[in-house]
Amino acid sequence: MLDVIAFKDWAAVCDAMGRGRLSLIVRKGGIAEGREGFQFKHSAFFLYPTAYHEQMAKLRPGLAGVLQTSPATRDDTVEIRDFFRLEWAATITDWPAVQALESFHLYREEVVRERFDSDDAPGVQVAFGRAYRLIHPWNFPAEARFGGCRSWINIPSDAPGLSSMTPALTDAQHANRAAELEAWLARREITVSRFPALTQP
Repeated sequence: MLDVIAFKDWAAVCDAMGRGRLSLIVRKGGIAEGREGFQFKHSAFFLYPTAYHEQMAKLRPGLAGVLQTSPATRDDTVEIRDFFRLEWAATITDWPAVQALESFHLYREEVVRERFDSDDAPGVQVAFGRAYRLIHPWNFPAEARFGGCRSWINIPSDAPGLSSMTPALTDAQHANRAAELEAWLARREITVSRFPALTQP
């Protein structure tokens, strides 16, 4: 059977998306992304939460006790709670433009700046989309192939469908957030890659 795609991120970030607190991904990429580096090459994917003991120190204050900070795992079982659909993605190489996104992400400024300045190509990749929380968490066995410092992984194909999920934001809430970010894009004349409508995973 064919696998489906998952995107690895800190557990707190995945939880924030599933709760509707976050709709923007800010990414530089892991060390195992390959020669071309990180790219938003999938338009719809499950969120695979990872453990990172310093993650709360790298997020803005006030989130401790609100967000789930470790993967929901039991023994050798992975638990997936959230799904995400991209609407657009862009590479931002202007630091003031990135600073203007502060209200749309949860990171401390120094964390974003560190990502922006890393490697020989200053900038970050950002992507906006809509999160969905699974009505019932999806559990499957953990495997060694899910590890490593990379963003995209293949997970088992028996994934729940869209009817098993509920949007993290209402249509109106999502539209308002989308409009705010579209205004940010227009003010800075940023070119984006837009993704097709959601299909059944």
